[in-house]
Amino acid sequence: MTDRKVLLVDGMALLFRAYYASSYSGYIKRTSAGLPTNAVHGFVKYLMDAVKRFRPTHVVCCWDMGSTTFRTEQYEAYKGNREAPPEDLIPQFDLVKEVVDSFGVPNVGLHGYEADDCIGTLAQHYADDQTQVFVLTGDHDLLQVVSERVHVIIMKKGASNYAVYDLAGLLEERGLTPRQIIELKGLTGDTSDNYPGVKGIGEKTALKLLAEYGDIDGILANLAAVSASIRGKIEASLDMLHLCRDLATIRCDVPVSCPIDSCFWAPDFHRLRAKFEELEFKGLAQQIG
Repeated sequence: MTDRKVLLVDGMALLFRAYYASSYSGYIKRTSAGLPTNAVHGFVKYLMDAVKRFRPTHVVCCWDMGSTTFRTEQYEAYKGNREAPPEDLIPQFDLVKEVVDSFGVPNVGLHGYEADDCIGTLAQHYADDQTQVFVLTGDHDLLQVVSERVHVIIMKKGASNYAVYDLAGLLEERGLTPRQIIELKGLTGDTSDNYPGVKGIGEKTALKLLAEYGDIDGILANLAAVSASIRGKIEASLDMLHLCRDLATIRCDVPVSCPIDSCFWAPDFHRLRAKFEELEFKGLAQQIG
């Protein structure tokens, strides 16, 4: 089979987005037995919309498997600023995987790694002359996995609103190569993941340095040429700079696999309808006939 198109779904990104998009009014969708389902319902709508829009031949869903990873071992404060998930969301973590399974879509995750690492690994594994890979996420960190055959779809505000990045689009919009996405985070840190980068260096300065010297190694090799104030900041944070670059790097050699034949998109609509009816997703059950 030629011209395969694999959609790699960042499960947590979709689930959290669906939860907050539907709970801000204070109303939480539940089954008659009281089980919260708002995030799962929104997740399904996002997934079905993306499949309709991008028409993949294969679909895989990747998940974080707990908050402890090799990154928290490297840097204890990594993501330490994150609040505990809302009570109503917790039972939906397992439930959403059941629903993904009902679509016939594999759930992939590995303890000690993040979903991003699984996505990066599978993207590299699948991308070849016959296969294009599309990564569906809301997380700009994943722009570093863009390549000749890997596109990243960033979900934007509003239904069916996507920004699709390839190498040319990334360079045009951000002025960066995929590798430089990592270098930028090494320099500036990431407030949402709670690592600092180089104290006192913001995005504007970092982008200027990267435009001039290419990457962190190039900057360090030319420290004598940068201003005394920037040089002082970098020299004071050298260890943190290297650590933050490492924390920002998505691993593409994680020991996960998902054979291409196991993720062919061909949902069994009887099975899916039964699951939707069990969760009282009446509108969705009607949509699939």
